[in-house]
Amino acid sequence: MSISTVDTGRQAEDRAADYLRLRGYQIVCRNYRWRGGEIDLIAREGDCLVFVEVKARRGRGYGLPEEAVTPHKQHKLVRTARRYLTEHPTALALRFDVVALSGGEARLHKNAFSAGE
Repeated sequence: MSISTVDTGRQAEDRAADYLRLRGYQIVCRNYRWRGGEIDLIAREGDCLVFVEVKARRGRGYGLPEEAVTPHKQHKLVRTARRYLTEHPTALALRFDVVALSGGEARLHKNAFSAGE
């Protein structure tokens, strides 16, 4: 029986959430969605609200998972984060992180990109 991409994504997000918790992050929201996009995880680390994109790959045939966070994807994430902030205003600093999962390894890229004001 094959595992669906939804299940694979959920497992990757579970793994990423656990990984972040071990590093002191508090998960605030999972799978925030609106018509313009989705944010996998929203977390708090100290005085920072962090929007987290989770990318996973089984192998290296398609490159590293973090390479899939293209400028187009970043733009969608920023737009979605802005939408989240209209619903949940905050005075916290903001940051975009990427958690890349591949080959049993997890890599955290803090401040992977900016909102590009």
